[in-house]
Parts: sequence; structure tokens; C-alpha cells
Amino acid sequence: MFGLGRPTRRTAQPRPSAVTVNGRDLPLAIRENARATRMTLRIEPGGQALKLTIPKGLAAREIDEFLTRHHGWLMTRLARVEDAGPLADQGKISIRGVDHRIALTGKLRGITEQTELDGVPTLLVSGLPEHIGRRVSDHLKRVAKTELQRLVHMHAATLGKPVRAIAYKDTKSRWGSCTSEGNLSFSWRIAMAPDFVIDYLAAHEVAHLKEMNHGPDFWATCKALCPRTTEAKRWLKQNGSRLFAVAF
Repeated sequence: MFGLGRPTRRTAQPRPSAVTVNGRDLPLAIRENARATRMTLRIEPGGQALKLTIPKGLAAREIDEFLTRHHGWLMTRLARVEDAGPLADQGKISIRGVDHRIALTGKLRGITEQTELDGVPTLLVSGLPEHIGRRVSDHLKRVAKTELQRLVHMHAATLGKPVRAIAYKDTKSRWGSCTSEGNLSFSWRIAMAPDFVIDYLAAHEVAHLKEMNHGPDFWATCKALCPRTTEAKRWLKQNGSRLFAVAF
């Protein structure tokens, strides 16, 4: 007589925590949503990580199959994000939509200055090579502050709405925000975008002073302030990740 042993319990397959794409290991955050009916994959701004939203209790095998099916899509999308790496002498940085060559002055002190050398837009940077990132980012912050303050107050005057304060941050998930109290916040990285995109961002947040939503009235207000709203939205969708990817 042969006895029947206890059935072997399968060990649950662990969910993936990273995905290798184009030779890079990208962290993968998996979030369960009880209301989700399908899986949704998102590339985080800057292309440095992935987020996957799944229905509650989904098996790891199904997650792996989904990621395998979408590997080609990930390769294509991530290839559009330039991994610029640390900024360096003779490298490039976009300022208000114009590529500038970065050139060290050889001096330890001095202001960071936009100029033109031999017909090439150039950003002159003082200090040691290891300070380039900080010097360039400081310059972009000044550009963002100058442009956005002017545009915000111009658009706010058009709507007759007060602005309480304007803050500048290095956010990774949104370009701007507005509170009901009139506090506006912007990512200073927008200084790398063309002028019409900077104008759109200012108009977008100022429009929230009148409409704290994204309904039809909001977009009508936004387009009245910035006629190139649709074009600017498209530009940010296509190029925003590139700006977030620049390493300072």
C-alpha cells in the first residue's frame, strides 16, 4: 500500500522590483488599486523609474507577461529621453529653448553669463569643473524667476486676481501648482523650455486662481491668456521628460 503525502505548497513567485531596458535597470513600483480593471504602466518624469498600477491580487506571472509584451514600447519611449549625465565643459544646456554651449572661463569666481562666441550661443561658467552643475542650475533658477514673475503678474492682472506668493522648486512629477490662497509654485527646470511654453505654464497656474479645476471654463481661460496653449501642452508632453532627465 502506498500512502499519499501532503501536497507540496508552491512558493508564491515574487513580483519584479526592477525592469532592464536598453541596458539600464529601472526601479519598478507596483501599486494595487481595487478599482483597476487592467494594468497601467507609466514612465516617471525623467525616465528614471517605472510605475505599474494593477488590479488587486494580480499574480506575479501576469505582471511578468505584461512587462514582456510592453518591452518594445518601453525601449522606444525611453530612447526619447536623453540621459545627459553630469553637465561638463563644452557640453550643452538649453536656455529658453535655445541650446547653449557650456564654456568654463578659467576663473574661480564670476557670474554665470549668457553670450555669443563665434556665432554660437554660449553660457560662460566660472569655478571648478565639479561646480558646473550647481552654477548652471543656479542660472536657470534666476532665468525661471525673472520670466515667471513677469508673466504671472501680467496674467494675474488680466484676470484681476491677486497672487500671494511664488515659489520655485526642483519637482519631479509636476511643472506647477496653485492653491486657493493664491500661492503658486513652479519647477525652475521650465527655464530650459521655449518662451511660449514658459508663458503657457504661467498662464496655466494663474488660470487656476479663477478656476480650481481642469474643466472647460478653465481651459477657455488658459487659452485666452496663452493662445498657444495647445501647442505648448504638446511640446511638454513630447519633451518634458528630457528636461527632468538633465543631471545637475
